[in-house]
Amino acid sequence: MDNYLIISSTSTMSLSHFLLLVIFFNLSLLCVQCNPDYRDALAKSIIFFQGQRSGHLPPQDISWRGSSGLSDGSLAGVSALHLFSCIVDLTGGYYDAGDNVKFNLPMAYTTTLLSWSVIENSRKLGPQLPATREAIRWATDYLLKCARATPERLYVGVGDPNADHKCWERPEDMDTARTAYYVTPTSPGSDVAGETAAALAAASIVFKKVDESYSKLLLSTAKDVLQFAMQHRGSYSDFLGSNDELLWGAGWVYKATNETYYVDLLKSVGGGEGIDIFSWDNKYAGAHVLLAKKSLVNNDETFGEYRQKAEDFMCKILPDSPSSTTKYTAGGLMYKMGASNLQYVTSITFLLTTYSKYMAKANYHTFTCGKLVVTPETLRNLARRQVDYILGDNPMKMSYMVGYGTNYPKRIHHRGSSLPSVAVHSEEIGCEGGFQPYYYGSNPNPNTLIGAVVGGPDQNDFFPDERGDYTHSEPTTYTNAALVGPLASFAGKS
Repeated sequence: MDNYLIISSTSTMSLSHFLLLVIFFNLSLLCVQCNPDYRDALAKSIIFFQGQRSGHLPPQDISWRGSSGLSDGSLAGVSALHLFSCIVDLTGGYYDAGDNVKFNLPMAYTTTLLSWSVIENSRKLGPQLPATREAIRWATDYLLKCARATPERLYVGVGDPNADHKCWERPEDMDTARTAYYVTPTSPGSDVAGETAAALAAASIVFKKVDESYSKLLLSTAKDVLQFAMQHRGSYSDFLGSNDELLWGAGWVYKATNETYYVDLLKSVGGGEGIDIFSWDNKYAGAHVLLAKKSLVNNDETFGEYRQKAEDFMCKILPDSPSSTTKYTAGGLMYKMGASNLQYVTSITFLLTTYSKYMAKANYHTFTCGKLVVTPETLRNLARRQVDYILGDNPMKMSYMVGYGTNYPKRIHHRGSSLPSVAVHSEEIGCEGGFQPYYYGSNPNPNTLIGAVVGGPDQNDFFPDERGDYTHSEPTTYTNAALVGPLASFAGKS
């Protein structure tokens, strides 16, 4: 029975007693939703990355996944633009969503956000710190291969997305072309190069005290990749710019080195006025918050412009701000985009908790949005509201994290989760073999992708839980990565 109390006609229970039971029952449900277990959600949010791994897998919690993409790199250099063929090792890394393609731009952003989460919350991560480092290293080992395999070439992805998206098959059965894509001085991609530099530099900070030699390798590679990005300007993705990644990359290399050379690079890049979004394809707000710490906490007014831009961004997010450009659903969820809205919610929430922390460190700094006085608690309370909504405090009483609670999405848009595992169904499922009965079927997914945060509900707080509705039901690594920091912030003790 689903949330119903049934009293037979012969029951002697009084009406008042019955009503008290109903009230108590409903309050119990409300209590569960309003007191989320941040520690449990944090642990699950990190386990999720195991389900996205490519390459040779070790024993892991998500046991229904197997090794895949073991020939990645064998077609390196073969693409529509580059006909020179060589064989390199491009195994590893992550599939970024419910498909079987490795896109380095969102993967590197995922890595940067996970690293930033550790940098800001290493103590609050508690027992999840080693697992978070492991998740970061799974990505950086791959990104190092991409950056160091061939001189004057940065590999930026593996797998033909057009071919892959016509298939519904497990990663373990992939039979589409594993084309390797890369950028060069003559075919530049300063956007993906800048983000790769940011990821490697941020991760170098994470490993500095636990693996010094690895940290040095990450940082030296980050410097080389950033130099490549700066010298060879141009956007790899036609619909994206590249200045935000250059600012982001230079900001992270500066944070890792504290070398004034990178301050000059930052000044030469600039940009990012009037921003009200933060995501894998727009890093300005993240760069501003990152760099604002120098002004806020260290009183270095060389970085004052970034503090101002960071606070202008917050004013565009806060619902009571006169300059807010952000919509909220009736249930209280930040609503930025119709497709995969929770990726924007988690990324912005990460900035809210991080800037709140900086403000608190800066002698309880405040700022104003018109007449609205913004304190650290103002930002932190809004962040907590978003996290609680994702974990089930919403009109549908649904957790949008798979495996958290009892009411969560059961038909997520994810190939590996929706198809029987190799352990259960050893026969190969070909490119089109997974559509019937699995993709088009109404049964819940046979494999639980623990911790996966889906695209989320629509503007009316409604979630259909349909596998084919990828805009709402597909999980992504970058959605999860941005949630790790806020969960740690609320789960841990200072």
